[in-house]
Amino acid sequence: MALIACSAGKNGNSSGTPAQKARQLLANTPVVDTHIDFPYFLAESKEWFKPGYTAIALKNPKGDFDLERARQGGLYGAFMSIYIPSYLQKEPGRPKQLADSLIDMVHAIARDYPDRFAVAYHAADVLKNFKKGIVSLPMGMENGAPIEDMGDLVHFHKRGIRYITLTHGKDNQICDSSYDTLHTHGGLSDFGRDVVRQMNRLGIMVDVSHLSDEAIWDVLQVAQKPLIATHSGCRHFTPGFERNLSDTLIRAIARTGGVVQVPFSMYFLENKYRDAWHKAEAEIARRKIPENGPEAEAVLQEFAKKGDPIYASVRDVADHIDHIRNLVGIDYVGLGSDFDGVGLALPQDLADVSTYPNLIGELIRRGYSDHDIRKICFENVMRVWKANE
Repeated sequence: MALIACSAGKNGNSSGTPAQKARQLLANTPVVDTHIDFPYFLAESKEWFKPGYTAIALKNPKGDFDLERARQGGLYGAFMSIYIPSYLQKEPGRPKQLADSLIDMVHAIARDYPDRFAVAYHAADVLKNFKKGIVSLPMGMENGAPIEDMGDLVHFHKRGIRYITLTHGKDNQICDSSYDTLHTHGGLSDFGRDVVRQMNRLGIMVDVSHLSDEAIWDVLQVAQKPLIATHSGCRHFTPGFERNLSDTLIRAIARTGGVVQVPFSMYFLENKYRDAWHKAEAEIARRKIPENGPEAEAVLQEFAKKGDPIYASVRDVADHIDHIRNLVGIDYVGLGSDFDGVGLALPQDLADVSTYPNLIGELIRRGYSDHDIRKICFENVMRVWKANE
């Protein structure tokens, strides 16, 4: 792929309108998004290992991610989330079985289309592949439920897992979840402390998204490498919502040299959006209609017409990026969209992987330089990945 040289203005931005500048910049700046739920989307949509299923990665109108739109949006580092639902924690062996199956999917896509996709085992692979026009598919495990002993960490590291979100919606054997009320361990379990230490030794990034505050503080005490929050927003905009990070925690993660990757979902952006969505989702459930289809979209439009704050915008995502930059600096923020993981709960101007230029354009409008945007798009998270390697 030929890279387009960008002309820089006085503020370090390429020339033209913000939208034009964004596209010029993304011609030689890969977006690395640390949380895309495409593998589990394939499983949930019952395309799992059907003959020819890997072609869905080329064109996928039902979802948020595919090659065609990734290239349009400048996405060349798409962390595939190996998502393990919390309910599987009650079934011995099933979390590991599902994790291996989802990893097999990602490897199959790269094997079937080696000139278009590649599994990335090292941070340096992403830029090497970008220069060839190849979309890298590094992998992260969302929910550490498959980790039953230290040998499992070795196994999944060999298979390409480069971060592990220690838990998800429920407390597990490693630590407590921000969504659970049981506080089983009061933070990290003793086993969880060993898991964090072994992840540091192996070179697997420790992801603190979804953890309770107590668990994050415990991780901060144990970890010796920079931390990552692969898809967490700022609690500043969502008071009382523990799933997002407080200012104190953002500062603490930055002190490790880590990074906070901002998600795009309405659930994370402001309480008013999340409250409106909960009302709309209750109505969708009452009508017994599919939660992600056109009928659900019609319900959302009904709520929007009544004045409910259903739809956020790219500006709300930029506000979170602003907040982190102003709090700790430009070196500690990146992008973790949660595409294919939150259904319709996305801003209409950030609806799929083709739309990153809308966000970059908004940042340019706010005065971010080319240098700043490169840090947000890929340099910050690459630094953290390399430090863990």
